Amino acid sequence: MDEEGTKQVAAEDPKFVEAVERDILDRRLSIQWTDIASLEDAKRLLQEAVVLPLLMPEVYTGIREPWKGVLLFGPPGTGKTMLAKAVASQAQTTFFNVSAATVISKFHGDSEKLVRALFAVARQRAPSTVFFDEIDAIMMARGVASEHEASRRVKGELLSQMDGIGRAAGGEGKLVMVLATTNTPWDLDDALLRRLEKRIYIPLPDRAAREELLRLNLSSVETEASADLGVLADRTAGYSGADLHVVCREASMAPMRRLTAKLPPEAIVRMKREGSLDLKVTVDDLVAACASTAATVPAESVAQYEAWSKKFSSV
Repeated sequence: MDEEGTKQVAAEDPKFVEAVERDILDRRLSIQWTDIASLEDAKRLLQEAVVLPLLMPEVYTGIREPWKGVLLFGPPGTGKTMLAKAVASQAQTTFFNVSAATVISKFHGDSEKLVRALFAVARQRAPSTVFFDEIDAIMMARGVASEHEASRRVKGELLSQMDGIGRAAGGEGKLVMVLATTNTPWDLDDALLRRLEKRIYIPLPDRAAREELLRLNLSSVETEASADLGVLADRTAGYSGADLHVVCREASMAPMRRLTAKLPPEAIVRMKREGSLDLKVTVDDLVAACASTAATVPAESVAQYEAWSKKFSSV
């Protein structure tokens, strides 16, 4: 922790610094790139735009200065939050996980003070990543009729703090970077988009990615040798990663559901103790789970994401 960063933190109200340390600082990072199926282009771009500058800040100077902020946008359930956590894990940075619930306060002026304390602590603990999950909940476009004065002040404070991030003052080249995700990029304030200089589209998984996701989700259960996940991947076009997770959970419950339909709990527990409990997931279980689980992202929404990507994506 550099001396200048310590001075900045000392200048903030201790109760807000404590709130940042307690509610926003995330010490439980365990997501690895291998936990995320496919998305190779997004992984490569994040390594280039975020990971390497954090690991080698002395290289990223002058015209090669790293981006102030990176926005991951796309349909819900496509792995945006997991990507952000994988970045922080690989770069071994201090990770601040921010949501609207953690920074919006009903008390006048408290939200702005919390935002200032957040960035002060981030500079003190640099290299660090400040992650805004669903940033549209905080930074929707300004000037709409329903906007409250307190909301405008929070937005102004956040934009001001983002202008001041980068290399921590006196921090030996250590960096503070902002990562953000959104499912509705068209709702974001224009001034925020200018500060989130790198914008990466995270689309719905393609066929190969769906097959990999199914394999990852089913890795902890036994499946029939004849279960062809490629066929299931064909059946789930338009499904998000979250949708596929639901399919696999539903299929994994089917063997237990068959047992509970004909046996009391005591008998099932006894089978477990005797080693005769068979919970193998069948092909029919997977097909039935797929049939009972609908895709949650409408085709017209996908078209809207792709149109926005063509206009604003920076890759």
